Amino acid sequence: MADGRFGERFDKTRRNAVLAWLITIALVALAITHGLSDAYRWFAFTAFAVAIVLLPAAAFRNPLVMPPWKLLGLVLLPVIDAAVSGASFLTSIAVYVAVAAVALVACVEIDRFTAVRMNHAFAVVLVVLTTLAVAGAWHVTQWLADVTLETDYILDGRSQDAANRTLMHNFAYAAVAGLLAGAVFGRYFQSYGVSDNEARRSPTPQKTSPDGEPAPVPSLIRDLLDVPDGTVRRLSRLMQVALAVLLLYGIAGRDLTTVSNAAIALAITFLPAVLERDAKLPLEPGLVFWLTAAVFLHVLGSAGLYARIGPWDSMTHTISASIVAAAGYAVVRAIDLHTDEIYVPPAMLFAFILVFVLAFGVVWELMEFGIDRSAQRFGLDAVLAQHGLNDTIVDLVYDVVGAVVAAIWGSFYLTALSRRIAGRLEE
Repeated sequence: MADGRFGERFDKTRRNAVLAWLITIALVALAITHGLSDAYRWFAFTAFAVAIVLLPAAAFRNPLVMPPWKLLGLVLLPVIDAAVSGASFLTSIAVYVAVAAVALVACVEIDRFTAVRMNHAFAVVLVVLTTLAVAGAWHVTQWLADVTLETDYILDGRSQDAANRTLMHNFAYAAVAGLLAGAVFGRYFQSYGVSDNEARRSPTPQKTSPDGEPAPVPSLIRDLLDVPDGTVRRLSRLMQVALAVLLLYGIAGRDLTTVSNAAIALAITFLPAVLERDAKLPLEPGLVFWLTAAVFLHVLGSAGLYARIGPWDSMTHTISASIVAAAGYAVVRAIDLHTDEIYVPPAMLFAFILVFVLAFGVVWELMEFGIDRSAQRFGLDAVLAQHGLNDTIVDLVYDVVGAVVAAIWGSFYLTALSRRIAGRLEE
């Protein structure tokens, strides 16, 4: 990366390096302080931030290759605040500023030190998504520590419902911090002269493998997925009929929850036909089945299987998350194919999918929480409901599982769709 692009887009000066190293040393000292004072969560978080900061210098074996010192200052301030005030990690607003700051530094490093190419809008969205994803991953990590090490980071002596309510507030704070970090990165992106014109002038990396296709999925998985299109279509139609029956059953029994879930799910199953008719964007039968199965299994769960079968919720969440991941995969790859201003190497695409799905999972839990609380307030049956902290965290864990599924299926089912979307963008 010691080319012209690196030189133009990186403040490779001794002044920046000295200031950045001073801030990094301060972060190391604060991490040790947190560790000695038994503030293990701040210790782990600060150590993680230091690792992110030092990654470019280690990768390029050059002490001058450091992120902008001003951005590192954003990481340092909340860590100092936590050390001085001794505020609780779960209640202090400092943590959300810290999460956003670390996400900001990570995105700057992606932009500067990798082959990823971003325009202004893509960069801002990435910072916001990364902030939400880091917040979600951090709380999942604490929950795993509670489960495996018998700590009490998440519950902190509270009930499941109270801890889950606090978690939702934390996610809301993280969303606000992410939006602010996105605005900061937007200004950074412009101030360093990273413009659309510059992106067009720089050489375009090779976007596909030599044969023009992405790396194939393993042959075993291909064989398992290679079902005749006619069979897949019939299964999709069968699930649509079942949804229609559930809708009529809900109407007859005046069950608002069943009616709402079945009606929304049935409408979603017709989305592929609408896309083909209005957007001239046909979807393979396998993708239609994938989408239909996700909403069908969710409706069955809402009709009673969630309460009767414990793993049902995890299964539906995994499939739904894989749909979200598939949408993210297809859209990002289509934009990548469509424009030279944005480039995401195949090796980085999996990380982008994880960030996208985790961020969407956080937003979904916030929406679910809002609907649940609103329904309780007005004495209604909630269309979407939360069942405590463990339910929320496990949902996020299975979101990651769904992202992995989509990443595996992506090169099998989604490449053609991405090319069709890119073709529509060019029209």
